Amino acid sequence: MRLRERARLRQNSLYLGSLIELGGSQNWKEGIIRFMNIGKMEAGNLLRLNQPPQRLVHSRRFSHSRTVTLTVNASQGEIGYRGMKPRREWIADWVSNNDDLVRSMPIYVGGLSLLAVLFNRTVSGIAPVADASSSQSRADLLTLGLAVTNILNGLVWLSIRPKSISVVNPNGVECQRIASHLPDFVISELLWAWNSLSDVTCCRSLVIVYDGKCILQTGFAAASLSNGCDAVAVDSNKLIEGSLYQGVLKSASQSYLANLSLYPGKSELPFLPSNTQAVILQPLGDKGIAIISGDTIRGFTSSDQAWITLIGEKLDATLTKVI
Repeated sequence: MRLRERARLRQNSLYLGSLIELGGSQNWKEGIIRFMNIGKMEAGNLLRLNQPPQRLVHSRRFSHSRTVTLTVNASQGEIGYRGMKPRREWIADWVSNNDDLVRSMPIYVGGLSLLAVLFNRTVSGIAPVADASSSQSRADLLTLGLAVTNILNGLVWLSIRPKSISVVNPNGVECQRIASHLPDFVISELLWAWNSLSDVTCCRSLVIVYDGKCILQTGFAAASLSNGCDAVAVDSNKLIEGSLYQGVLKSASQSYLANLSLYPGKSELPFLPSNTQAVILQPLGDKGIAIISGDTIRGFTSSDQAWITLIGEKLDATLTKVI
């Protein structure tokens, strides 16, 4: 309260002095400006005095928050992590590391069960001939059936194994054919798309057919029968008449052939290497298509497919300007 009273007295005295100065000054405009400046300064001081004192707000740490601690070893310059560590699945890791043992385990269990039944029947003094009226014989028959089932299950597990997916080297020759009538900025964008796809995904060849013409063929291609050093050229007319091209343009959506060897339409792509594993057919508007082949079965992920869709839209927007 004392600070506020002092501020008010000081304000009144300053206002009074400014009024006297305004009345005695020859230049009345200068006096008014000084009066206004003094009023602004004092108003700012009063606002500062009237503001409540600021309190220090301490952040609270909730019990469910996760903390990460980094320890730095100054002598060796090493940084250690002391935080939440990923949970390990010990059983899953052991099973994956001992796949053969796990698959043959039912055979061992079934074989031991058979031996246990025979040993129990021999020790107990029961006749080796099964008697339907004996409860022990009925239990032994049930145990024998379960043991044989385990053995058969183990044999099935050993005979059926998932096929390992590996990267293959394309059987073909490398080539790069670009239409000569395209502007430089279009060529640079086509090469950018090829370099991006080949560096990030399992793409090994890229073919773009637009407006009935093949404007780009790069990467690996099938070798020509007449001359093994030359690549098979893309027959645009034959490709356009095929069911793959027509189906993609009709659906206006991407078509992913995850395992090309299972599709009969593989014969419509003779310019690709014979051991091509996967193919993505990406429409470029309603005028063309981009054929992207990979070296791994199911090698293109969902994020790769979404990214290729965006690249196709970008190429279509660029090609529409010049073609």
